Amino acid sequence: MSRRVVIIGNGPAGHRLAELLCARAPGTDVTILGAESEPAYNRVLLASVLAGRLAAEATYLARHPEGSVRVLTGVRVESIDRRRQEVRTGEGVVLPYDDLVLATGAACFLPPVQGLTEEDGRPAKGVVALRTLADCRLVEDRLPVRGSVAVLGGGVLGLEVARALSERGYDVDVVHGGPHAMDRQLGPAAGDLLATALGGLSVRVLAGRMATAWTGDRLTLRDGSSVAAGLLIVCAGVVPETSLARDAGLRVERGVVVDEYLRTGDPRIHALGDCAEVHGEVSGLIAPAWEQADVLAGVLTGEPRPYTGTRTITRLKARGVDLAVIGAGESEVAGAETVVLTDPARGQYARLSVLDTRVVGAVLLGLPDSVAAVSQLYDSEEAAPNDRLSLLMGRAVAGPAQDPGSLPGQTVICRCSNVTKNDLATAWLRGAREESELAEATRATTGCGGCRSPVKEICRWLRAKHEQPDADAARSGDEQDPPVDHASPASSRRGDHRDPVPELLAP
Repeated sequence: MSRRVVIIGNGPAGHRLAELLCARAPGTDVTILGAESEPAYNRVLLASVLAGRLAAEATYLARHPEGSVRVLTGVRVESIDRRRQEVRTGEGVVLPYDDLVLATGAACFLPPVQGLTEEDGRPAKGVVALRTLADCRLVEDRLPVRGSVAVLGGGVLGLEVARALSERGYDVDVVHGGPHAMDRQLGPAAGDLLATALGGLSVRVLAGRMATAWTGDRLTLRDGSSVAAGLLIVCAGVVPETSLARDAGLRVERGVVVDEYLRTGDPRIHALGDCAEVHGEVSGLIAPAWEQADVLAGVLTGEPRPYTGTRTITRLKARGVDLAVIGAGESEVAGAETVVLTDPARGQYARLSVLDTRVVGAVLLGLPDSVAAVSQLYDSEEAAPNDRLSLLMGRAVAGPAQDPGSLPGQTVICRCSNVTKNDLATAWLRGAREESELAEATRATTGCGGCRSPVKEICRWLRAKHEQPDADAARSGDEQDPPVDHASPASSRRGDHRDPVPELLAP
């Protein structure tokens, strides 16, 4: 009898785990239970949907191969019976498991603002708490014909949503209780410069202003002022979905507590993604979810390795603003050399932290030419050039890692959609020969856009790599094309054990 794995949650983390289990252990009986009626999709792209740059369907993740995974959408799990190793749904369906995975994600946090919610806890009239594609449709339905919109929360998502709506012609006020925009990632100087840049794009950031009441068309602030709005969108953070774990008697703090192998106190139950607390932290970012799925797939298929953390790079997906927060960002790193560059007149700010010659953190605002080089140095852990200012100004190169041919096939090129060099090469061999076609096939470049340059370089490299064998074959009289891998796209994702396109990927 095949091993039964039940995954509660059909978000990116649960979907990716199922994809990897099918690739590594094809006989595994995998069932995904998703509360939403949608197929699995990439939440990172919600702001692009609101801006009108992407259709909702363009965010959908690749379907699992026919017959490999049973996906039940629109299903809510009511309880977990650990003794019997069973899951019960709201419809009364009972599913036995050998291994259970909690990938339940997180829900929007609704601040204690008078009038923000109804008595049952749901958002009040004129309020949308943004977390899902269904919420995007609610925003679309409730947007005023003209006038202004308010966003409550000046973190990454709040600013991305605000900019998305300003692209459509709305004046947007962002009310943020923190001292400055994105205060969890940025210091005051960078936060203020970011607010200035957004102000030139019809987004007004009201930082250090606490909201106290919503009246249906106006948000009152603690200082006595108010903001008129035809719609209020709440992006004030998230709360891990832990109720199932708590009711099952599992340890819950901020999230579902797991060890470095993503195991709860019950060895048959694991957790990953936004609901999981690993090493005392709940990430809330997409990159750790991808990496945790890779680790857990190994654990469940007999190739365990510990999760030691994820090297993160956050790009603000706001058209007209170029901001990257790399690694430690503005956090102080003991023993690190720190270089800070600021030019308010040009809206530029940079902070670079180097420890033992390696980049451990950076914030780059208004300096797009430096992002690729600094990101590559951070990812590769190669030594940073001695001329730090040239690196920050985009005049220094990151070294040989910039050559696409030297990158391993599993290198992630697009962090928003978890697209690797393998994925781009596989799409290329299947006929996607231009950057636009690669974007459509893999979703690379459709998020923050920070990967456009490397995708372009890989496209150029693939073209040259593909044409060379053709020329050699013509000279030798052999007209055969290089072999194409016809396996599922999942086979080319990170963590898989075979290279789907060795002819193209070999340096």
